Amino acid sequence: MGTDTKGPKPVASPASSVAASEILDVDGSPISGDSLQYAVPESRKIGVTGAVFLILNKMIGTGIFSTPSSIFASTGSVGMCLLMWAVAGLLTLSGLSVFLEFGLAIPKSGGEKNYLERVYRQPVYLITSVFSVQIVLLGFSAGNSLAFGRYVLLALGYNLPDGWPARAIAVLCISFVVFLHSVLPKWGLRLTNALGVFKVLVLLLIVFSGFAALAGHRRVPDPHNFDDMWSIEKGDGFGGGGAYAYATALLQVVYSYKGWENANYVMGELKHPKRTLSIAAPLAVVGVTILYVLANVAYFAAIPKAELAKSEVIVAGLFFRNMFGESAAARSLPALVALSNIGNVLAVSFTHSRVNQELAKEGVLPGSKFWASTKPFNTPAASLLLHWIVTVIVLVGPPPGPAYNFLVNLYTYPGAWINGLVAGGLIYVRLSKTEEWSSPWRTWLPVILIYLCLNIFLAVTPFIPPNDDWNADGYPYYAFPLVGTGVLGLGAVYWVVWTKVLPRFGGYELMAEKVLDETGAEVVRYRKLSARNVPSSEGESSERDSLLRGNTTAGASADHGSYGGIH
Repeated sequence: MGTDTKGPKPVASPASSVAASEILDVDGSPISGDSLQYAVPESRKIGVTGAVFLILNKMIGTGIFSTPSSIFASTGSVGMCLLMWAVAGLLTLSGLSVFLEFGLAIPKSGGEKNYLERVYRQPVYLITSVFSVQIVLLGFSAGNSLAFGRYVLLALGYNLPDGWPARAIAVLCISFVVFLHSVLPKWGLRLTNALGVFKVLVLLLIVFSGFAALAGHRRVPDPHNFDDMWSIEKGDGFGGGGAYAYATALLQVVYSYKGWENANYVMGELKHPKRTLSIAAPLAVVGVTILYVLANVAYFAAIPKAELAKSEVIVAGLFFRNMFGESAAARSLPALVALSNIGNVLAVSFTHSRVNQELAKEGVLPGSKFWASTKPFNTPAASLLLHWIVTVIVLVGPPPGPAYNFLVNLYTYPGAWINGLVAGGLIYVRLSKTEEWSSPWRTWLPVILIYLCLNIFLAVTPFIPPNDDWNADGYPYYAFPLVGTGVLGLGAVYWVVWTKVLPRFGGYELMAEKVLDETGAEVVRYRKLSARNVPSSEGESSERDSLLRGNTTAGASADHGSYGGIH
């Protein structure tokens, strides 16, 4: 199913033939009859270079500088760790191929939300509700901000465990980022791009320092980590192995790679989306995979196993100390990692706020008019505020302690369910003749199956009890999978309330209508239809299903920022 290239067209709601009684927000409150405008100026659209740095900034964040400790502690094997990082890179490329096939067929902002809606059309709005609750409540920047706070303290000479000082700095970090993206969006993107270059330089510094360590140039004795690299360490600081340990280790590797899908979230803000995404995404992922594997080699070349397993978030800080000593210059090196962390917060906030805004534009969120607003700076300031609120709550909510690993796992885990649904959905539309699926990008079917199996493994195995202490990280082993799955279940509850309970008592059905005006600007109108005017016949229901399935044909060309399908 290709895209229409004849220019902007209005896209009608399934009930567009019925005059709406009034224009309302999703919660039923009347709003202005004026249309809400969301067109992105051409000068602010993102090209290939900007898309590469957008992906780099999301991928290269706290993960590669912080998670190697817990990954090694879980597996206890140098060889297994390096293998995990390499295999995760290949699996990331498989996921990227899946998302490219969907993204180039459905070139609109919102990422997997659009892909899930394209496949799982019944019950209407259910998959949208589940995804929305997950992305709003768990799409936070807490882990990245907390690591920024830890590295800032380390650079100042305070090697403190997770506590309120680090969290206070983390709150300041996310506050600065949200302010910058809201008030000075061009400078926010410029800083994001600049820190994208900076992150690569920091990783290169670690990689080349690792080569020096392998040659014997370090301030500590040779740790001999590669002498028997496939042996499994046990004892203090190391996990007990088993399926749970490997699943959580892989979740944290996946966390470090997260961000490869970043550009899919802002398809509507890319210049020539098909060309930009097909070049930028593979280039960024391959480059990051090579750097990640070499960075882990560097860590093992300079840090003894026992120290690495217990270093928690500040792995890179320990590496710099072992390489350059305790000089003032060496102590300032963690500040470089802190800058890399804030670059990641910039990228995450930029993309997740756009997804939040897309959900509000669709009428999914309570108070949609406010969250979708671009006032007063013509930026998604309100959706950035929503991202800030959730991040701050997650930062200050958990008690002081080893919160970083919990936040990482909680952030990553629900994505396994979502990505599994995306992969399964692609298999379905490819094999189903009635779907009439077509995309400029074609993913090899075994690649899709591998990606599906990986996500099933990541979703199921965290519920298997570990071989060692069930509360080793200060939280029950089942805490993050239970909370993550519960949030997805909360999405189903929200769907019942939003689409069943409230309309039943109010005597209406809510629908959002999207059109493109003569200038190509996207216009969104929220309408409340009385129950007697809602389409109920089998033919009208089929028409609505056809429109939902027609995401790639109902709108204009990708380069005009078109939207197909109605929600």
